[in-house]
Amino acid sequence: MNPELVVVLGATAGKSLLGSSFKASESRGALLSLTPGTDLPLSTGETNDGDDDGRRLLVTMHPSAVLRAKDRDEAFGGLVSDLRVASRFLG
Repeated sequence: MNPELVVVLGATAGKSLLGSSFKASESRGALLSLTPGTDLPLSTGETNDGDDDGRRLLVTMHPSAVLRAKDRDEAFGGLVSDLRVASRFLG
């Protein structure tokens, strides 16, 4: 599997992929480049061909965070806006 875009849902997923210093709130809604040579976790039996060029990450909030937000309408709007960025990227 060689995805063009990985949508990262929340800080836990972001830290799993990008390290413990990752902060979802600082990167939310922006397309980030995955550094060439950085391996994404692979499913059993997959091999990495080493060609990560062009891979992008999009960070957004986890959908459950929308349900816990004080202003659910604003949080939901942010989630939808972030997913629209993904949609435009994938064309």
